[in-house]
Amino acid sequence: MNSLIVKKYIVGFTGLFLCIFLIVHLSANLILLLPEELASETYNAYAAFLAGNPLIKIVAYLLYASILLHVVYAVLITLKNKTAKGITYAVNRSDENSSWASQNMGLLGVFILLFIVVHLANFWARAKLGIGESVPLDDYGNKDLYSLADLLFNNPYYVAFYTLLMIPMGYHLFHGLKSAFKSLGVYHRSGLSVLQKVSLLFAIIMTIGFGIIPIIMYFK
Repeated sequence: MNSLIVKKYIVGFTGLFLCIFLIVHLSANLILLLPEELASETYNAYAAFLAGNPLIKIVAYLLYASILLHVVYAVLITLKNKTAKGITYAVNRSDENSSWASQNMGLLGVFILLFIVVHLANFWARAKLGIGESVPLDDYGNKDLYSLADLLFNNPYYVAFYTLLMIPMGYHLFHGLKSAFKSLGVYHRSGLSVLQKVSLLFAIIMTIGFGIIPIIMYFK
């Protein structure tokens, strides 16, 4: 099998897996918008359940691997396409492939990678690895990750950074989701039309959903 096709399959499958993760992650983050006492108790209990579940730990490793593979193979495809102009997606529709998002997926990916690094350094590294100031326990003996999220989202610079970086994520999701399905064999014209609408709806929901949480937390 053509090595470029294999790379596109890897990017497509890992991209779809990451999209599923985003849905689950957004659902969990919406807990933060509940009344403070309920949000704190529920969010901390949910995080404690995830931390103590062996199956979730396996999924977490799959997530880390997916991010790494997605980035590496996306870069390889970008470099390959720059040296082989004739290699494009199987369905070559100029109105889609000439869009700004499709031409700048690499740049959008850099912004998203920057967001992931900063967010992990500020939240995940402290919550999971114990780097930096220790996270206190709540009244139920769970790590008080709600207070950590509340602290981050009370920083206007972090809120601005978090919210603004959701815009390139939305563009990346819109084009990336369409491209993933096309790379995996969805070629039918009517199917692609539906897929474009679904991709746009998904991108909008993820962008607004993730982007509005810090703002509400900041003013709550």
